[in-house]
Amino acid sequence: MEAEDMENSIAPPWVELPPDITSSILQKVGLIEMLKSADKVCSTWRRLCHEPAMWRVVKMQNAGADFWDREDDLEKICGRAVEYSNGELVDLSLEYFGSDKLLSYIAERSPQLKHLRLVCSYNVSAEGLSAAVKKFPLLEELHLFYIAITKEAIETIGSSCRGLKSFKLNNQICRHPYSERDEEAKAIAQNMPELHHLQLLGNKMTNDGLEAILKGCPQLESLDLRRCLTVNLLGEVGKRYFRQFKSLRPPQDPAEDYGPDTEMHDYGSFDEDYEFSDGSNYSDDDEMLFE
Repeated sequence: MEAEDMENSIAPPWVELPPDITSSILQKVGLIEMLKSADKVCSTWRRLCHEPAMWRVVKMQNAGADFWDREDDLEKICGRAVEYSNGELVDLSLEYFGSDKLLSYIAERSPQLKHLRLVCSYNVSAEGLSAAVKKFPLLEELHLFYIAITKEAIETIGSSCRGLKSFKLNNQICRHPYSERDEEAKAIAQNMPELHHLQLLGNKMTNDGLEAILKGCPQLESLDLRRCLTVNLLGEVGKRYFRQFKSLRPPQDPAEDYGPDTEMHDYGSFDEDYEFSDGSNYSDDDEMLFE
């Protein structure tokens, strides 16, 4: 009986692994599985899953076929990851989910955030994003794909995140490809002087907006203008622009390597065609998490 008790008391082999190896294994398991199941395997794994260093980088994607039904669950999981980070979160990426309420929760608890990427987070409004970035003074990269945004939001981003080095604003759609608007380009030029990298795929700016960016962002090294059909880079004008950048993607360049969504949509902008949630579909549990 004693031998049997001793045999049963022997720890599983994974418990004896060095902490750094165990941490690497847990990170390969994936964020969602770490929070849903891995932290219940044993006390060692649970302790490591609660280490703030494990949550300095949080990248979550809503990839399920029924993802519209899973948004609330994903937001709660993301909120838990932010909680475990204990203020050490530096890199956050959310794809196909997210809301003003979640972003506000993150902003209150992540003063060290340097990299933020939002992809098709339809329930994040321009106002919600503006409020959040005010609490990200160290932000260096902000990459937005199909996010509702305004000129005023760009101004707030620039004035709040003075060290912003990389900005991607890809929420423009091709219904009226030849309409002209320089508001966003000029807001970038006037408020983001430290930019090194800028991507404005599908923007409606003209050469006036481009000139404003050149003057207002003197450290700019790379510029991506694919699908910016109202910018003219032909002839001597184009040669001058090409000389000013280490990397310049002109309007006619292919967009196959665009990123999260290579298809340029053929309907109106998301902020016109979609209703953005006010967060009223949250459950009581969500209210407790995001308080």
